[in-house]
Order: sequence, then structure tokens, then C-alpha cells
Amino acid sequence: MASRAYNIPNLLTYARIVTVPLIVLCFFIEGHLHATNLARWVAFWLFAAASITDFFDGYLARIWKQTSNIGRMLDPIADKLLVSSVLLLMAADGTIAGWSLWAAIIILCREILVSGLREYLAALKVSVPVTRIAKWKTTIQMVAIGFLIVGPAGDFYVPHTTLIGIVLLWAAALITIYTGYDYFRAGAKHIVDDE
Repeated sequence: MASRAYNIPNLLTYARIVTVPLIVLCFFIEGHLHATNLARWVAFWLFAAASITDFFDGYLARIWKQTSNIGRMLDPIADKLLVSSVLLLMAADGTIAGWSLWAAIIILCREILVSGLREYLAALKVSVPVTRIAKWKTTIQMVAIGFLIVGPAGDFYVPHTTLIGIVLLWAAALITIYTGYDYFRAGAKHIVDDE
């Protein structure tokens, strides 16, 4: 059992969790040491690496038949920690501001609501599979956050880097509304049947 907890897919998930405080540290350094460009680029590469592990941990667990209870539990937690932490950092430093905050709020609320729904349905032994459009939502969301992390540091190399990130964030938020509704529609009949 211990060896399964330390298989490669789970190690990738653990690495994703460890990346979160490192990204936060980059923004702390940016705010206090005025190392804006370097801190943002380091945060971006950490986020990019963590996003890639999000794909590979599940993929490798399936093809190597190394799925585990701890992996199934920690994988969505790692995803939510990564996304919510970075969105909060972007809001705190003003990269996401004004109306764009609503896109981040939509994404965060959906993550919390779907987590609650999955937990409730898991107690009923009902699984809600991840749809293809939900995977696209995650991809667009990760790309959007990548652009936003680079933000002003990237504008020098690619004009409108931050604006591209905001547009993609709104696209992810709109897809988020649809996928959230889809999950609740799928889970609602189990909730109603249980009453």
C-alpha cells in the first residue's frame, strides 16, 4: 500500500501541491523585492510545470494501472489549490480587476460547488465522469492563467499578454457555467431521488 502512495503518478500530484507555495513565494518576492519580471517568469514556469503534471498524473495512472485512492483524492484537491491560489494572487496584485474579477469568481464558485456535489454523490456511490468539454475548459483556464501570471512581464515580448489572459479567462468562465450546469443536471436526479 505504501508503494502505491509513492508511485510516479502520485509523486506528480504531490509535486503539483508543493508548487503552490513556491508560486505564492514568487509573488511575495515580486511585491517586496521589486523583482517583477524575474519573479513572474519563475512563477509562470512553475505553473506551467504543475499544469503539465495535471495531465500526466492521471494519464500515467491509467496506462500503468497505478490508480490509487490517495491519487483519486489528492488530484482534484491539487488542481483546486493551484487554480484558486493563483487566481487569488492575480486579484490581489491587480492583474485581474474590475469586471474581470467576476470571471475568477465564477470559476472559483464552480470549483467549490462541483467539489461539494462530487463529495455528496460519492457517498451515494455515484460517479460523475469528466466530460470532454470540461477538459477543454480546464485547458483554456490553465492557458489563461499562464498568460495572466506572465502579465506585464510578457507584454514586452508579446503585446497584450495580459489582455489575452483576460479574454481566455472569460472564455473559461463561460464554459465553466455550462459545465457546472451539466454536472448539476447529471447529479440533480440523484439528489431528488434520494429525498
